[in-house]
Amino acid sequence: MKMKNEERIIGIGKMAEIKENPLIYEEKKIWSKSYSSATAVLFVCWGNICRSPMAEFILKDMIEKMHIKEEFHIESRATHTDEIWNGLGNPVYPPAKSKLAEHGISCKGKRAQLLKRSDYNEYDYIIGMDDMNMKWMCRILGQDVPDRRFIFGAERGKEYLAALAENKITLLMDYTNRPGNVADPWYTRDFETTYNDIFEGCKGFLDFLKTMGKI
Repeated sequence: MKMKNEERIIGIGKMAEIKENPLIYEEKKIWSKSYSSATAVLFVCWGNICRSPMAEFILKDMIEKMHIKEEFHIESRATHTDEIWNGLGNPVYPPAKSKLAEHGISCKGKRAQLLKRSDYNEYDYIIGMDDMNMKWMCRILGQDVPDRRFIFGAERGKEYLAALAENKITLLMDYTNRPGNVADPWYTRDFETTYNDIFEGCKGFLDFLKTMGKI
């Protein structure tokens, strides 16, 4: 008897359990055929309580409004354990949560999670918020820091997009006309500027995917 793709990936013994409780796909991070065919995006910052969860839920809101949420799987992670205690992450920082709520975006249930090496193979795009994130992301993921000389002083044409597409690990503002760091509200206390940076970056990322024929 020919096995279905899900059975080959997961194992026949798990299929009945998963059919009884579909949430197992998410809880145990088991990749089904539909999950693996989606564009997997992972946002990363230091603690996973401000910028990266804001990016996660802003992008989720954008793709839902575009009616393409089934084409994506989006999450966020931390490079450090500052906001994770005994394996349990803290929820989104209240001012960040409030800023999202101002724009009608919920981040209910989100807690900080730690970036791990295996994430490199599980995501198509791993997007940090600043240069420090980039260094730690590459260290944790076991990758060399990408050559980013093309980012600055380059016109946002086909050559730039092609160079950007070669790197799985990028920064969010790379997808805008002003590459650099997303303002860190933990220090600035300016969540409006951070929201605007992230919104611009997420919009630029979707424009990049459209140009590359990914959506």
